[in-house]
Amino acid sequence: MTASPASNMPLAALWMAGAILSFSAMAVAGRAVSIELDTFELMTYRSFISVLLVLGIGAAAGTLGQISTRDFGLHSIRNLSHFTGQNLWFAAISMIPLAQVVALEFTSPIWVALLAPLFLGERLTRLRIFVAIVGFFGILVVARPDLSNIELGSAFAAASAIGFAGSAIATKRLTRHHSITCILFWLALMQLCFGLITAGWDGNVAWPSVAVMPWVVMVACSGLGAHFCLTTALRHAPAVVVMPMDFARLPLVALLGVLLFQEALDLWVFVGAAIIFGANYLNIAAEARRNRALT
Repeated sequence: MTASPASNMPLAALWMAGAILSFSAMAVAGRAVSIELDTFELMTYRSFISVLLVLGIGAAAGTLGQISTRDFGLHSIRNLSHFTGQNLWFAAISMIPLAQVVALEFTSPIWVALLAPLFLGERLTRLRIFVAIVGFFGILVVARPDLSNIELGSAFAAASAIGFAGSAIATKRLTRHHSITCILFWLALMQLCFGLITAGWDGNVAWPSVAVMPWVVMVACSGLGAHFCLTTALRHAPAVVVMPMDFARLPLVALLGVLLFQEALDLWVFVGAAIIFGANYLNIAAEARRNRALT
């Protein structure tokens, strides 16, 4: 069997490097912003900038006509799930080391594997159950919870992965009928509305200072850039090749945490992340084998 013309490993690696750098930049910027803005305020400003970016890029590309109100309910569910997960993620990076947040975030694909049978009609195989059990063990290694005093940051990071999984499942359904421009437009606009409601419920919304504003812009730009790079990488190579590359984000974020925020390196975070990565890779490899068998 000849390789697909779309398979271009060097190009996929290059786009994946862009995704890793973008996700890492968002983590650093989110930590810097947390000294002045709460997560709801950050999401409000980030979403406002994202709306402008999507409209500007969509206008330049001539794709704004692809925006429609079809599946509005599914868009709402997707964006509420993502908004919840993203807020928990931003809260977590202000409480615990960046490497620990990223390690727990890696459990999101495991939640996708468990939830997909409920929402996408896929089978819950024994392998997926085994992967979930191994992944949960990895979470325990990373977080090492004290049952008498549960660390809120770890709980938030673990819960954010569930929010991201729900968003991923809804996105998979939306991509059957909608373009990237349409999906990103409703993502930015709905999360702007959610942010305004949650940030303004007490009538007190902080305005970012001149010093913090560049970090807010970085959060918005790096967030959109990361998802664009990841999506493009998956077009050039199979997920079984692309997704393991994201594991390189952990040592990079850990190094940034040490250099910029004087965080200590924790060996158990890397051990637990390796367990979670192994569980994810088993599931992705099995999916790739099934797809090849069907073609």
